[in-house]
Amino acid sequence: MTDAVQERYARFARDEAPGRSALYAEWAAGVAGDEEVRRVLLRIPETRRQPPLVFAVTRLLGVPLEPYARWRAFVLRNADEIVVECARRSLQTNEPLRLAALLPVLSEIEGPIALLEIGASAGLCLYPDRYSYRFVDEDGVLRAGLDPADGVSTVVLESRVTGPLPALRMPEVVWRAGIDLAPLDAADERDRRWLRGLVWPGEPGREERIEAALYIAAGDPPLLVEGDAGTHLAALASAAPPQATLVITTPGVLVHIPRVERTALIARISRMDARWITIDPPAVTDAWEPPVDADRWRGFVVALDGRVRAAADPLGRWWEWRPGLPADAS
Repeated sequence: MTDAVQERYARFARDEAPGRSALYAEWAAGVAGDEEVRRVLLRIPETRRQPPLVFAVTRLLGVPLEPYARWRAFVLRNADEIVVECARRSLQTNEPLRLAALLPVLSEIEGPIALLEIGASAGLCLYPDRYSYRFVDEDGVLRAGLDPADGVSTVVLESRVTGPLPALRMPEVVWRAGIDLAPLDAADERDRRWLRGLVWPGEPGREERIEAALYIAAGDPPLLVEGDAGTHLAALASAAPPQATLVITTPGVLVHIPRVERTALIARISRMDARWITIDPPAVTDAWEPPVDADRWRGFVVALDGRVRAAADPLGRWWEWRPGLPADAS
């Protein structure tokens, strides 16, 4: 077991953190070489000891963003509290920038829209009509921009686009709801701190973007239901306004659902009178049309009702419109 923790943190330090967070790479490398700290992490349930989750919990509890020696001392001093908090937390990457990659797909759907997100966290991806969008080319030159009807939003989502630019329009959202195993309250300071703590140090602009989105969500809270989608989806969907098109979104959540339950959920959504939008890893399902070669696909798959629309960065930082292209194209 100790070797498994060591390997997980060494892999994170080597393959996942570089280029994104030098501090997290340092912390993870430190854990990989520190048997005393690994013994603390072994007390955390296996599904709750991922490096980003453990690091975020320590930040929630007050550790400063300083070198590994300071982090190590904090962990050893607060081990019991860290173990308890990790056991009750899960990764809830509520990144509104994902909507930059989903907006072209939302633009295909006639409004008004009733938006229902599975894995909603605090619901920050339920406000596509309240954010501003700036789509730029590889050189940062503006290709298109959209703003809400009342002007530029406090949340401006900038995303790099390659390939053709499809027709874009602001969606008309008249109802917002979500399901989450542990929904967060955008108005609650501890929940806000948790979401800010999930931002990796070294990602400029992300924390400020999430903070601004939290103010929008707190001012007009969505309907959030606690529980799993298999149990609550039908009842929540029935509460949507009948005159609106129900749009179910699963941005980045399918990968966290075990395969049997995931397959059943996709089948359930497909039988509903609803449109389905997702941005998820290519290997997460066999339902893509056309089929996707997961080994050759770059980024995540953006799809509408299972039909491939774009390749995208998992957090929406870039996307490439690709309907009709061979699914294994780079």
